[in-house]
Amino acid sequence: MIGIDIVKISRIERMIERFGDRALEKFLDQDEISLVKKTETAAGFFAAKEAVSKALGVGIGKECSFFDIKIHKDSNNAPYFTLKKSLVEKFRITKTSLSISHEKEFAIAIASITSLKDDKKPLWH
Repeated sequence: MIGIDIVKISRIERMIERFGDRALEKFLDQDEISLVKKTETAAGFFAAKEAVSKALGVGIGKECSFFDIKIHKDSNNAPYFTLKKSLVEKFRITKTSLSISHEKEFAIAIASITSLKDDKKPLWH
């Protein structure tokens, strides 16, 4: 399953101008906020969480909140994500991957999730 999202960085800038540091608390926990040094990073994390929720096929909402997804950085500064245990079990997730990029006014993220869950979609027509 693959999810993708693109965010205009100025959207996140406006949120921060309007709500201050509380803006980030609407979609990031304190560990994630500590990784954010630039607005571009915050926008990338927002896009990443949206992309992950889309890869799950549910979007951000009742089944999956921003706080059910956690963005991390590995020792090479590459992003990866973890999910709430209940989501991993529900969707039978075995592997994940995340890529985040930003250029000029946009941040984009692509999330890939491998699952053992049978989605019962036909493979032929």
